[in-house]
Amino acid sequence: MSYQIHSCKVLSQKEIAPNIIETRIQNKELAEQAKPGQFLHIQCGDPISMPLRRPISICDVQGDILCFIYEVKGRGTKALQSQTETLDILGPVGNGFTVAPQTYKNPAVIGGGIGVYPMLYLTKQLPTASAYLGFRNKSLVTLEEEFKKAATFLSVSTDDGSYGNNGFALDCLKKDFAEKQFDIIYACGPKGMLRAIQAFAKEVGVPCQISLEERMGCGIGACLTCSCETHEEGAGKYQRVCKNGPVFWAEEVVL
Repeated sequence: MSYQIHSCKVLSQKEIAPNIIETRIQNKELAEQAKPGQFLHIQCGDPISMPLRRPISICDVQGDILCFIYEVKGRGTKALQSQTETLDILGPVGNGFTVAPQTYKNPAVIGGGIGVYPMLYLTKQLPTASAYLGFRNKSLVTLEEEFKKAATFLSVSTDDGSYGNNGFALDCLKKDFAEKQFDIIYACGPKGMLRAIQAFAKEVGVPCQISLEERMGCGIGACLTCSCETHEEGAGKYQRVCKNGPVFWAEEVVL
C-alpha cells in the first residue's frame, strides 16, 4: 500500500455542536481515492512542537471536496481548529467498509457519538440502508437531515431522552430487527457500544463490520501503537488498526 501526503485547501471550519467541528477541504486526488471507512492522518499544527498527526475519519465526499468532523478534546484538535488555509494530510489511510449491495440487500448502519460521522459517506454508497444514530443529548444531535436524505429509514436516539428515542441506538435496531431482517450491520462508536453490537450480531447470526478507534503514531503500520487483539493465532494475533483496519469483521477482533 502506498501513502501520499496532500496539501489540502481549507474551505471552512464550523462548530456544528458544542466542541464538534465540521471541516471541509478541497483536494481532487484525495477525494477520488477516498472510500467509506477510511481516515485522514492530519498534521494539526507545527510539526516540530506537535510531530504526531491525528487520525480523523472521512465523513463525506462531494466532487473534489471532503468533509471530516471531529471533537475538540486536546492540544492537537485545538490546534487543528485554528487552521484556516491549508492542511497537510496523509491519506486516505486504512481499509474501509465492504460495500456490496448485490450481496447485502438490507443493511443496518449504526453510529454512536463521533462514530456517527464516518457512517454518512457509507450510507450514501448503499442503495438501501436503515440508519441508527445515537448521541448523548439533544445538543449533540448533528447530520440528521443529511442522513434522512441518504437512508431509507432513520432512527435517532439520545442517552437522556432529550431528543428522539430515549436510550441507545442499538436498542432501536434490536427492536426493528425481526421486522426488517437486516443481512449485515455496519457500526462505528465507543468500544462498549461496539462490544454490544458484536455480541448481538453473533446472537442473530448476521455479518457485522465495525470501525475501531485507537491512538495512533505513524498511521501507516510501522510503530505498532494502535495494535488490537484478534482471534488469529501466532504472528497475526495482534493487528494494526491503521493498516489492517480501521474496519474489521466483528468476529475477527477481541473487544
